[in-house]
Amino acid sequence: MQKVYTKIDSIVGNVITVRSTGVRNSDLAEVTTGTGKSYANVIKLDGDKVSLQVFSGTQGVSTGDSVRFLGHPLQVSYTDALLGRVFDGSGKPRDNGPELDENMIEIAGPSVNPSRRIIPRKMVRTGIPMIDMFNTLVESQKLPIFSVSGEPYNQLLARIAMQAEVDLIVLGGMGLKYDDYLFFKNTLEKSGAMSRTIMFIHTASDPTVECTLVPDLALAVAERFAVDGKRVLCLLTDMTNYCDAQKEMAITMDQVPSNRGYPGDLYSTLASRYEKAVDFADAGSLTILAVTTMPGDDVTHPVPDNTGYITEGQFYLRNGHIEPFGSLSRLKQQVNSSTRDDHRSLMDAMIKLYAAYKDTVEKKSMGFMMSDWDEKLLRYGSLFETKLMDLSVNIPLEEALDLGWRILAECFEKNETGLKTELIERYWPKE
Repeated sequence: MQKVYTKIDSIVGNVITVRSTGVRNSDLAEVTTGTGKSYANVIKLDGDKVSLQVFSGTQGVSTGDSVRFLGHPLQVSYTDALLGRVFDGSGKPRDNGPELDENMIEIAGPSVNPSRRIIPRKMVRTGIPMIDMFNTLVESQKLPIFSVSGEPYNQLLARIAMQAEVDLIVLGGMGLKYDDYLFFKNTLEKSGAMSRTIMFIHTASDPTVECTLVPDLALAVAERFAVDGKRVLCLLTDMTNYCDAQKEMAITMDQVPSNRGYPGDLYSTLASRYEKAVDFADAGSLTILAVTTMPGDDVTHPVPDNTGYITEGQFYLRNGHIEPFGSLSRLKQQVNSSTRDDHRSLMDAMIKLYAAYKDTVEKKSMGFMMSDWDEKLLRYGSLFETKLMDLSVNIPLEEALDLGWRILAECFEKNETGLKTELIERYWPKE
């Protein structure tokens, strides 16, 4: 039975407080004012005092307005009609399309039972050599993209959304500038990828509470499609904005702050979302790729620091490139051996030579004399950065591997690469 209360005890910021019993944390409520209705969710329980965050803000809300508890958390529709649609952080249409109210499912449920999971063994192809060849993305993996403001991380996510060989893309945007939202929408529509994409977008001008709901909405929908046998890739940007919204709500609730003002349960909050990634034994899979911006390029900042303990590696985006040294996919060895027999060896050899190139660049900048070997490394590094590292490069994995062999042959002798003789005999370009 739904409970209706007509007395609001207090209004502080976007939080209202009523007295009630039998209400659960995260339950949804409907606030009726003189100008209309708005939704709110329960964020704090203190005896019979119930604090609710109003989605649209408390402007126009008075202490005499009514609050009706709906008895369930926020729900989202799960249906094929979601494909190609754009919704806001409360699940309402942002694209002027019709509201969907069939087959409603609750958000923020528990992660999948470990007994239903299998060891990841399938590659997610993206067409980006620095991912496919050097830090392979694996189905059911959870990976952050560590970056700083100004780097093209949204452009990278849009390319992955267009090119990833999966059945479905679920994009969750948090605190996006309106230009970024339009960029995603227009790019996916022009490429034809919008028909397999579902977008949940919170812009910087939207209510803070909706920012905290976007990952739960996106992951709830993605998980259900995975259960139905779909290979789903969930793209989230920016998880630092999400954590900042959690911090703002924690301050409103008078929680004791932890490191740099973030709530003490920041790790658990992030982990409960990232752990949604799964590869089912008898169904589909859910892979999560999430942008985490680092204020001041500080990897010890609480958000990237906690994220690093949860996820299975990371991509570092610096100077418009995926950095080959800091980036790591801890599951790539699960699939490297099943792609092509030269994949692992070629990847290792090229990264070793690129590391030597970096040392040579430092020697050159300090005025040291350059040897013939140094000149070879300088040529190799330039080709590596323009033909493989550049994010505009768009080629399948097999072409990237062949290109790697051609770059080596253009710069070095066979015995200078450190590769096995049988691989050289099979893949070295014919003159």
